[in-house]
Amino acid sequence: MPSPQRYQALIIGFGKAGKTLAGFLATQGWRVALVEQSAQMYGGTCINIACIPTKSLVHSAELGVPHPDALAEKNRLTDFLRGRNLANLTAHPEATLLLGQASFVTAQQVRVQLVETGEEVLVEADHIFINTGAVPRLPPIPGLRESRRVFTSTTLMEQSVLPKRLVIIGGGFIGLEFASMFAQFGAAVTVLETAPRLLPNEDEDMAAAIIQSLTAKGVTFETGVRVQRIEPRPEGEDVVVFETLQGTTERRPATAILVAVGREPVVASLNLAAAGVAQNERGFIQVNERLQTNVPHIWALGDVNGGPQFTYISLDDYRIVRDQLFGPGTRTTADRQYVASTVFLTPPFAHVGFREREARAQGYQVRVATLPAAAITRAQVLRQPEGLLKAVVEEGTGRILGCSLFCAEAGEIINTVQLAMKTDVRYEVLRDNIYIHPSMTEALNNLFNNI
Repeated sequence: MPSPQRYQALIIGFGKAGKTLAGFLATQGWRVALVEQSAQMYGGTCINIACIPTKSLVHSAELGVPHPDALAEKNRLTDFLRGRNLANLTAHPEATLLLGQASFVTAQQVRVQLVETGEEVLVEADHIFINTGAVPRLPPIPGLRESRRVFTSTTLMEQSVLPKRLVIIGGGFIGLEFASMFAQFGAAVTVLETAPRLLPNEDEDMAAAIIQSLTAKGVTFETGVRVQRIEPRPEGEDVVVFETLQGTTERRPATAILVAVGREPVVASLNLAAAGVAQNERGFIQVNERLQTNVPHIWALGDVNGGPQFTYISLDDYRIVRDQLFGPGTRTTADRQYVASTVFLTPPFAHVGFREREARAQGYQVRVATLPAAAITRAQVLRQPEGLLKAVVEEGTGRILGCSLFCAEAGEIINTVQLAMKTDVRYEVLRDNIYIHPSMTEALNNLFNNI
């Protein structure tokens, strides 16, 4: 084994938190090494195989762009962003990129096997940050691994031929986003969900609006099912066999099968045991509120630590670590309040805070307002009148407890509501504020006027 190369910081993984931290530490004069095992993942999961390519495809589908042209635009965009991320990192003279696979030797030493030469490099660092992300989980369904027509959210986006019949195993938001997108491209889509109803965590009125919209696009749903097996066929289509809630056995032919049943951490090659780093029962790396593992000089950032799997959470992980190293050290994950989310269906679905049933279950006395998206002038201008908006306000205090938006530009509007909640702005402020007309945000005038 060669003598170790010494760095003040070693970052494993080129994701949002890792790349941002590497650039920042380099500007502070730290000697930094960043390890990434694939040149196709510079910049991390979001820009290469998740948020950005899927949103590019969704937008193309909404515009009626043919599937081959949509793929070409998606590839152009990801190539551009990958190159920009690489340039941003290598512009720092104190930052070194190691293209290879990292594996702990001790708590302070990591072996990196370089991709291009096979050479092994030993890296030693005072501070180590794990930012390796997560990947789709494949359940133990008989025939799944033998099939050539089974895909994950990552691999399905790379297929040049639009599937004639797409069966999606999993009715969560990733599955529904792909269902919406591929239905608009022209595929016949069936979603299989084990729960007795779709979107069980959402209020029933919001879930019903989403299901109605997707059904109108031609998506078929089967709920309360148990997938028994996949029958691979050398020619034609595979068959997905499942048991219904009524106990009958059904069969669905599939040109392609998307498995969307959750994600698991990328840790298998890290040899965490050699560093003494603890994992939870799902395999994610355990961290405290400051994102430290049980080994104090090792942190885990982004999806690999089992927190909310959003790019903006990964970015906030970076802020928490930056505060520890160069600030007062007061930032923790407990500071995160009212984290919003958006699922890019057509139209998108955004949410922040409590759902109505959650607020009532917590003992709040609430007032609830709803507004059909068709009542919004801008939605009519955009020719996107479908959807439903909903707000939950605490009786007496006027405090906004939660908001769900299923409408055009929901991902933009929810940011305004989130900021109001975070700053304890009463609902009347959003109700009476002067917004641009016509805009989607001015829907908040009418929504909160219904309280």
